[in-house]
Amino acid sequence: MLALIQSYPLLLGTCLIIGDLLLWQLIPQQHRIWRIASRLVIFLLFSAVLVAAGMSPLQPPPWIDEVSRNLMATVLAIGWWLFGARTVTVVFGLLLGARGSHGGRLLQDVIGALIFLAAVVAAAAYVLQLPVKGLLATSGVMAIVIGLALQSTLSDVFSGIVLNTTRPYQIGDSISIDGTEGKVVDIDWRATRMITGTGSLAVIPNSVAAKARLLNHSRPADRHGIVISVVVPAKVRPKRVFDALEKALQGTSALLASPAPKVTVKTSSLESVEYEASAFVADMALKTEVRNQLFDLAHRHLEASGVMWNVDLTLAPRSRQRELIDEVRVFRSLSGEERDTLSQRMTAVEYLANQVILGIGDNSDHLLVIGSGVIQASVRNGDKLVEAGRMGPGEVLGIEGLVDDDDSFAEFRTLTGCLLYRIEKEQVRSCLEQRSEVQSALTKLQRFRRQSRESLLMQKPTEVKKGGFLSWLR
Repeated sequence: MLALIQSYPLLLGTCLIIGDLLLWQLIPQQHRIWRIASRLVIFLLFSAVLVAAGMSPLQPPPWIDEVSRNLMATVLAIGWWLFGARTVTVVFGLLLGARGSHGGRLLQDVIGALIFLAAVVAAAAYVLQLPVKGLLATSGVMAIVIGLALQSTLSDVFSGIVLNTTRPYQIGDSISIDGTEGKVVDIDWRATRMITGTGSLAVIPNSVAAKARLLNHSRPADRHGIVISVVVPAKVRPKRVFDALEKALQGTSALLASPAPKVTVKTSSLESVEYEASAFVADMALKTEVRNQLFDLAHRHLEASGVMWNVDLTLAPRSRQRELIDEVRVFRSLSGEERDTLSQRMTAVEYLANQVILGIGDNSDHLLVIGSGVIQASVRNGDKLVEAGRMGPGEVLGIEGLVDDDDSFAEFRTLTGCLLYRIEKEQVRSCLEQRSEVQSALTKLQRFRRQSRESLLMQKPTEVKKGGFLSWLR
């Protein structure tokens, strides 16, 4: 065996290298430990072949007079250094795998490049007996020249290393870099690539990302901020705006109770004041939907509190009852005169916070329209009540008895102080007789609420059309 190795070292070494490449391809990538173990074993066998053949990678080949044999030994010795560099690189890759897929890969590439550079220098010094000091000096000058020429590119490379080491963001995060917002899809040596909200690809150089003001909207994973801003004429008392926006924040159950939602004044001038309402949600996917819902709720509660925009002074002022009738979806088929008549027969009733307006099994004699405030709708699940939704200005309750003879299957309780307007159900029934569209709208609303209740009790998601649960309740 020893004689065979000494006679055909190049052949055996070549066979081992080819066998390493084949095993590396045949062993699945998910079995990384087996792949690396096979490479280590083959490297050790390759080293044993060199030693058995009388060669050492730390010394030049001893057969100076035999040109062919000396050439084979030189090739094997250089191959040993490169093979060893590759083996050490994959071992480092296994150790760095715990750092995360992308950050570990980039750091592995950097370490691998340094290891291969060291292997090339060592092979030149030990095997080829080249003047390494002069070579390093020459390469140092060349490195300075190349570094000055590639200063911008090198800045991106080293910034990429810093970003992948400190990991302020990673692939899959939604971030904002200097106003450019999107989802990270790749981080390479030179740049960070993001898909923006419009579907465009944004390429941000790593040097810019490392210095820029960066916001990571995906961290922490269980808390994502939502902010809306509204501009109100300066003549409106701030307390009225604060109350309206706080009710808007209470109008959706999707917001986290802690940290608590808050309303602040952002900027002010002689003409207007900008108010900011901020809150948090637990799911990143809900941010856009809840933010749009908050804008709608803010508009409705501000309007309910008397804050109006773009008012046409040439038109005769209308009562709050008349404005509410226009907002109620089930009455949209009525003519202007019919709405005027119905609004004149609405009676205002005030309720304190945490007061039951309509309990489970009750059947009100009136249709109730919410003028201001927030009402919580809850259904019974066994011995406890489960929140089904929240209602605000322009939404109705007490529709039982109009389209069927059933009693209320939900409890309606005030979360804030509320102002409701009562309409005698006899007045509504006359509308049903004259307008089939009103009958159809009430039937549709009643059916949707029943389906929502059943779905909630069965713990299954309800298919809700665009606009959400609150828009259907109106």
